[in-house]
Amino acid sequence: MSDTDTTTAADSAPASSATSVSPVSPASPASPGFVSYVETILAELAREPGRTVVTTADGEHVTAGEFRDQIYRLTAELAARGVGRDVTVAMLVGNRPEALSARYAANLLGARVDYLYVGMAPEVLARVAESVDTELLLVDPELAEGPAELVSRLPGVPVASFGPSGLGDDLLACAARRPADPVPNAAHPDDDWSIRQTGGTTGVPKGVCMAQGPYADSMKYPIAGAGDPSRFLAATSLAHLSGVLADYTLTWGGSVVLQRSFDAGQVLAAIERERITHVWLLPPLLYELLDHPDLATTDLSSLSRVTYGGSPSSPSRLRQALEALGPVLYGAYGQSEAGWITEVRPDEHDSAGHGGQVSVGRPNDGVRIEIRDEAGNALPPGRAGEVHVSTPMIMSGYWKQPELTAQTLRDGWVRTGDVGYLDAAGYLYIVDRIKDMIIVVGGHVYPGELEDLLLTHPAVAQVAVFGVRGADAEEQVHAAIVPAAGQSVDHDLIREYVREHKGPMYAPARVHTLPRIPLTSVGKPDKKLLRTTLGG
Repeated sequence: MSDTDTTTAADSAPASSATSVSPVSPASPASPGFVSYVETILAELAREPGRTVVTTADGEHVTAGEFRDQIYRLTAELAARGVGRDVTVAMLVGNRPEALSARYAANLLGARVDYLYVGMAPEVLARVAESVDTELLLVDPELAEGPAELVSRLPGVPVASFGPSGLGDDLLACAARRPADPVPNAAHPDDDWSIRQTGGTTGVPKGVCMAQGPYADSMKYPIAGAGDPSRFLAATSLAHLSGVLADYTLTWGGSVVLQRSFDAGQVLAAIERERITHVWLLPPLLYELLDHPDLATTDLSSLSRVTYGGSPSSPSRLRQALEALGPVLYGAYGQSEAGWITEVRPDEHDSAGHGGQVSVGRPNDGVRIEIRDEAGNALPPGRAGEVHVSTPMIMSGYWKQPELTAQTLRDGWVRTGDVGYLDAAGYLYIVDRIKDMIIVVGGHVYPGELEDLLLTHPAVAQVAVFGVRGADAEEQVHAAIVPAAGQSVDHDLIREYVREHKGPMYAPARVHTLPRIPLTSVGKPDKKLLRTTLGG
C-alpha cells in the first residue's frame, strides 16, 4: 500500500466462533516469483523439525516442527477471523513465542502488523490502534498492566488473547483445533508487513510502513559474526530490533532465546547457560552489563557478536567493553524509515572523529550516504550537516501522512533528521538529532557531545543531557547523572569540568543526581520524563 491508501477490510469475513474450522482461502495469490520472508523461515523450519528453535523465558524448548505447525494453525485461525491483505492486526504482547508466530501468520496472509509498545499508556496505545485502522487486536494476558484498559478503550475492535483471559477468545486454544496444513503465501511485495511507531508518545506517533519485498530481500544475507548457527538472546522487546534480529536468526538456521525484559544479571547467566552467540543491546544496557558484579566470573566464550546502537555511545565505555568482552562489538546505525544504514566492526573501533567521537561505521551494501546543508547541497568530508541516505530498506511512507512522507522521502533519499559528517575514509559520525539541539545564548548545544564529555569524568557512570525551556522561552542545559560506584557527584565541579573542556555555553545550568536513568519503552533515555520531573 502507499502512504495515502485508506482502504480497509470492511468486507472481510466476520470473526469466527471458537469452534469454527473454516478452510483458509487467501483473497488473492501472491505475485509470481515473490518469496516472502515468512515462506523462507517456514522452509528453514521444515529442514530439521526436531531441533530447538525457540527457548522461552521459563525454559520451555519449542522445536522447529512445533513452531512451524503453530504458525500454520494461527494462519488458519486468523484467516477465519477476516485477516488478509490490507488488514491491520495490532498486538500488545511480551517476549513469548507467539510474538513471532502470530506476526508470521498475519504476514503470510498479506496483513500488516502493528506492535503496540509495552510501557506506553493505554490511552496512547488506543489512539495508535485507532489511527492504523486496527481490525483485530491480539493481547497478552500475562502482561501485568495495560491489556484490560486498552481493550476497554477500543469497544468496536474484535479482540483475541494469547491464552485464557476475560479479554476475547483464547486465540491459542482456537488455533490448536485447526490442522497444521501448509498455507500458501498471499502477500505481495508491495504489501506492508509492519507499521512501526516512531517519534515519541505526544499525540499519535508517526507510523512507519515497511513493505514485504524489501524486507524479504534484506534477509538474503546473514549477519556477520552472529554465529554458525546463531544463538540469539532477545533480552529486549520483540516489538523492536530484537524481533528483526530474531527473523534473521531463524532465516539462517539459528535459534532464539527469550527473556521477558532486560536484567543484566539474567543476561549474563543466559549467555553462559544457553551458549549465546549474539545479543543486541542499547548503549545504556551495555553499560549495565559492564557494571554488573557477575561479569568477571561469567563464561562469555560462546559470545561472538554484541550488536549495539540506537543512541550515542561513550568512547571510554566502548573501550571498556572491548577489553571486557573481546573483539565482538558491532555498532549499528539505522532508522525505521531507512533500515540498517551503517555498521562498525570490532577492528574498526579505533576510528575516531572530532574530539575522539566514535564512528557508527561505513555504509552497508546497497546504501548511499550524503551529508547536506540546509539548502540541500552535498558537503565535503569533515563538514557536518543533515544525513541523507538511500537504502534498499526505505519505508513505503508514513501511515496516512502524505505531506510528512513527502518531507522525509525525496527522490529516493531519506532525510534522517540526524546531524553528522563523513570522514575521508567514508566513516560516518553522528553528532545529534536536529530536533534534539538545545538552543542557548551564544549557539547550539548538542546533548550527545556533552554526554560523551561527561562520561569521561571519573565520577559519572551514566548521563542524560536535555534542554528545559524557562519562562522567558530560553533553553537551559540540564544533566541527569548516575554516579560511578563509590563516587559522589559534586555539581559545581561537574560544571567546572564542562567549562574547562567545552566552554561556558555547554555548562549545565542544573545537575541532577539519580540512582538510574529512566528509559523509554525502546530502551533509550526518557528525556521527556526527565524534563517533566526535573525541569521545574
